[in-house]
Amino acid sequence: MSNKEIEDEVIRNYQREENMMILIFAQWCVNHDLDPAELYRNAYPEQKDNASLRQALDLTVPKEEAGDVPDDTLLGVLSLFGNEELAFVVTEEIRKGKHRA
Repeated sequence: MSNKEIEDEVIRNYQREENMMILIFAQWCVNHDLDPAELYRNAYPEQKDNASLRQALDLTVPKEEAGDVPDDTLLGVLSLFGNEELAFVVTEEIRKGKHRA
C-alpha cells in the first residue's frame, strides 16, 4: 500500500467513525424527545446546515424501537471528536432532564 492509499484509508475510517458519532447524537436526541438540529444550531450557530446530521436523522428509529444511549457514552464520543460545544449543550439538556425527573 502506498502512503497515499494509507492516508485515504485513514480519512475514510475517520469519516465513518464521525458519521457513527453523529448517529449516536441524533438517536440520543430522539430518545429524549429533543430536536438534534436545534441542539446542533445551539452549539454551532455559525453553521447553516449539517448534511451529515440530516443523513443521520434518516437512520434514527423511534425511541420505542431504539436501544438506550447512555448519557456518558454520548458525552465520551462527542469529546473524542472534539465537539466540546455540542457536549456542553448536551450536558445542559441532561441537567434539565434530570432536574425535571
